[in-house]
Amino acid sequence: MFAPAFAALLMASTALAGSFEKTATGIVVKPDSGPAKEVRLEVINDSVIHVLAVDDPARPQIESLMAMAKPAGAFTVTGAADTVTLDAGKAKAVVSLKSGLITFQDASGKTLLAQAKADITPVLVEGKPYVATHAQFNKGTSEAFYGLGQHQNAQMNLNGENVELRQHNMDIGIPFVVSDMNYGILWDNNSVTRFGNPVRFGLASRDLKLTTPDGKAGLTAKYYVDGKLILTRTEPDVRYQFLSDVDKYWPKDAALTKEATTGKKVKVVWEGTMTSDQPGVHKMRLFASDYATLKVGDKTLFDHDIWRMGWNAWYNNFEQSFEAGKPVPLSLEWEPSGGLISLHHSNPEPDADKHSLRFTSEAGTGLNYYFIAGKDIEGVIGGYHHVTGTPPMMPKWAYGFWQSRQRYETQDQLLGVLKTYRDNKWPIDNIVQDWFYWPEDQWGSHKFDPTRFPDPKGLVDKVHAQNARIMISIWGKYYPNTDNYKEFDAKGYMWTKNVELGFKDWVGPGYLNSHYSPYNKEARDIYYRQMKEGLVKYGFDAWWMDNTEPDVRSNTSPEEFAELITPTQMGPGALVHNAYATMNTQAMYDGLKVDQPDTRQFILTRSGFAGVQRNAAALWSGDVVGTWDNLYDQISAGVQTGFSGVPNWTHDIGGYAQETRFQGNDVGGLQENRAAGGTGTAEDLKEWRELNQRWWQFGTFSPLMRSHGEGVKREIHEISPEGSPMRVNMVWFLELRYRLMPYIYSAAADSHYASAPIMRGFALDFPTDAKAKNVNDQYMFGKSILVAPVTKYQATSRSVYLPMGADWYNAYTGAKTTGGQTITVDAPLDQIPLFVKSGAIVPMGPVMQYVDETPDAPLTLNVYTGADGSYSLYEDDGVSNAYIEGQFSRIPFAYNDKTGELKIGARSGSYKGMVASRTFKVRFIKDGGKTTDFDAADRTVTYTGKAVTVKR
Repeated sequence: MFAPAFAALLMASTALAGSFEKTATGIVVKPDSGPAKEVRLEVINDSVIHVLAVDDPARPQIESLMAMAKPAGAFTVTGAADTVTLDAGKAKAVVSLKSGLITFQDASGKTLLAQAKADITPVLVEGKPYVATHAQFNKGTSEAFYGLGQHQNAQMNLNGENVELRQHNMDIGIPFVVSDMNYGILWDNNSVTRFGNPVRFGLASRDLKLTTPDGKAGLTAKYYVDGKLILTRTEPDVRYQFLSDVDKYWPKDAALTKEATTGKKVKVVWEGTMTSDQPGVHKMRLFASDYATLKVGDKTLFDHDIWRMGWNAWYNNFEQSFEAGKPVPLSLEWEPSGGLISLHHSNPEPDADKHSLRFTSEAGTGLNYYFIAGKDIEGVIGGYHHVTGTPPMMPKWAYGFWQSRQRYETQDQLLGVLKTYRDNKWPIDNIVQDWFYWPEDQWGSHKFDPTRFPDPKGLVDKVHAQNARIMISIWGKYYPNTDNYKEFDAKGYMWTKNVELGFKDWVGPGYLNSHYSPYNKEARDIYYRQMKEGLVKYGFDAWWMDNTEPDVRSNTSPEEFAELITPTQMGPGALVHNAYATMNTQAMYDGLKVDQPDTRQFILTRSGFAGVQRNAAALWSGDVVGTWDNLYDQISAGVQTGFSGVPNWTHDIGGYAQETRFQGNDVGGLQENRAAGGTGTAEDLKEWRELNQRWWQFGTFSPLMRSHGEGVKREIHEISPEGSPMRVNMVWFLELRYRLMPYIYSAAADSHYASAPIMRGFALDFPTDAKAKNVNDQYMFGKSILVAPVTKYQATSRSVYLPMGADWYNAYTGAKTTGGQTITVDAPLDQIPLFVKSGAIVPMGPVMQYVDETPDAPLTLNVYTGADGSYSLYEDDGVSNAYIEGQFSRIPFAYNDKTGELKIGARSGSYKGMVASRTFKVRFIKDGGKTTDFDAADRTVTYTGKAVTVKR
């Protein structure tokens, strides 16, 4: 009697537990409950599993714009009473047949990622049915998270952080996160997405009670012009976030109009208190441009140091503790010059939710993501590359120095700058022609203004004759009077709403404009063909794809932006909100591959998204500004870009824009040339030069070294006086960049062959050092050199954390220090703190004027004694795609500290033009030994490709 009853109970529970079906590529689970009617799992390879959960199995799924890999590989399926396990080999997924929730394991069965929640919520977008999605994993976890693209908030370990993925001039969202538990999630959704708290930040008044000093609801706002109080009123919030807000809310007082305040100093002061009924630590953000000073409680959080130019505001994160019902004083002063400002807030969450892995997207067709397992973080990044595309090798010259300016107004200006570098023997490989080389009213024509650029082909040829390359700025933006706009419009591939609404840009009198939509192959093919007919024919070497967010109209809300980019070939704009850069760079890259099949390409793009790296694309951090605060933010921005699978990254050395106190009256002039009446002082000039010198040092140790900006010219001879210590130091670091080219190019090769970021967060190389994982102002450049930029004015020392597990050599003094401790390091103005790991082997060459000037020059092998070490030197022809066919060489090095022997191994591989025989100089660096005598050698050997041993 017991057995039949038990059997009936088992059958009943099995029926309640849902069902599953094995497919050719994985399984389909139909859970008994939960928002998903089906959970579809596919095996991509032995360490990657694709998950798609849908509320309606009949709903058509949008084509992935990021993923390229197809399901492949063997797997097994094992059913149990209420679960089914999909085993791919190195990754397993255990799916609940009751709820559809998934637990991911490694090959040994260890749980890496446990899904706690999944939401699929129907939403209407432009009147059509889609879904918003949310998933939460690993509630209450203490693991460290990295990646998500490039952001400007000095965030490193993202556990407990909130990050919005919404493309912006300076902020790049890539929905890929890696864990120090050696797995990652690629979230396959193109819409506005949030990592962390699923609730979007709101204006402070959404969650907080704002009260004026005299007890009214809101804040007291006082408006001053040249120190005179013009208006006092109560405002519900600080709410000038978008241009539409300024139009709607700015006082209509005649004394506060743009015309009335031109040339005058405007100040707005908000005062009052903030009260919450939820105790705890609240996340808040000040969104601001121009000068702002924020005081909360008895602390001044920001004071002029967060300046930004008026048209490009950004967020400044902070946390504030509240006691339930207890008011917290607030004072905010703002000095606008056409800028924006708003105050944002997010309620505290339970710790278990705050410390979890969560993604939330606003629009899509299903809950769609990839689980990626790896033996280490680089292995996880490798899985991401397998799914979205491997970054190709960049040309070697890309790792040389780039000189740029906003902008060279004529071809003679550009050629004159290049000649100055060559005449002074300052190394340079690349020079850049920024925007507006076309006739003023012909943006998008891809034609040069003949009065300023009479001979584009001659311009390119003359650059090449000086052994340099040239990059040109190209856009997805068009004026409607151009033939190119008309061609896109006739096909339905031009976003016309901005034109229809009559919005004009900032050029001359202002012109109607918009962008093309790259969301099908035909549109991308048209884009490239227009570029080919207009620009490619001249022989430019690299393509600067600017404004790839795209900024159709500056400072619009996400909702306004989605309307401006609707319709697309894939549906409403909100559905593809973040993916423009990947599609736009693909248009150029695919076309160039056909026309120049054996030439390595280089694309620089202001925005990025998952998969952008496959298009030979490097990212840069947009129009950051020349402040110490922005310099600081670039460190974590670059490191996180590497964690996000994009190894080639750069920034505008010195910051793109700068305060007027740093400018002169002549365009591009320093303030020392300012006419009488300017605001700059001698101290301002001193600070500007110091900021540039420190930024230049940081740029030397960035994946790509590129000087660019507006307002003040950035060439060495423009920003450093002749014979000055500043100029000497800039040239010294520039030459050091070229000396390090064998090391840098080998690191670049590792980013292609081994998914190894060039600019490396400490979690990559020191996975067991808990303290190192949170450091946000240092990094490894390659795997051997620790870099600690100086980001404070007049600082001559800084605190440096040396990760445990290695001894560290000061790169200037040779002094050796044991890792696992924080030390104070001297940092005079001519030094950026640098340390090298014991056991490191760092190859260096002589100073060259361009990267391939003397390919057969002797190389110096700097061996940092005190530990065993190894290294692999990579070489190829630097410009062709022959490396794809295996035409490259590797020379292995192994140092045994006990025997004091360096073994230079037999060369493997070859390539056309390879230097068969060369000289190696060997330097054994010891504690306290001289390190900056780069031409010195302890031993010298001739290497012909056969193994040789050098004794210390």
